[in-house]
Amino acid sequence: MFSIGALSKATGVKVPTIRYYEEIGLLPPAGRNAGNQRRYGQDGLEALGFIKHARDLGFALEDIKVLMALDGELGEDCAEANRIARAQLDQVRARIARLQQLASELERISHLCDGGNGGHCKVLTALGDHSQCAADHGPVRRAD
Repeated sequence: MFSIGALSKATGVKVPTIRYYEEIGLLPPAGRNAGNQRRYGQDGLEALGFIKHARDLGFALEDIKVLMALDGELGEDCAEANRIARAQLDQVRARIARLQQLASELERISHLCDGGNGGHCKVLTALGDHSQCAADHGPVRRAD
């Protein structure tokens, strides 16, 4: 049996995150000892390992919940898991394309500066005037 601290150490998932996963039903509720402390078995360790790996790959919690509910049998479950994985891959590729576009624009902007001391800073001017961008890149959404 693992305490929540031992589970955290074994998986690299912070204790508050483990509690949150339990709260939202992603991780099955832990048993409790006589002192009312959480105790997790091997199944809890494996479930948390699955969740962490899926999160590391960028899967949304809702997708992870669906994936965890699948029994792993070939057929419809396998097709659903594949659909979710392919959708995640599409999202990652879209983010990569977006980041490449941003990198190109930032590289272009950084080359505007000649390091001079006179006049106005061309980098700051470009950042302050979106119309000076070479392409429309819209607002940046950060991954949490």
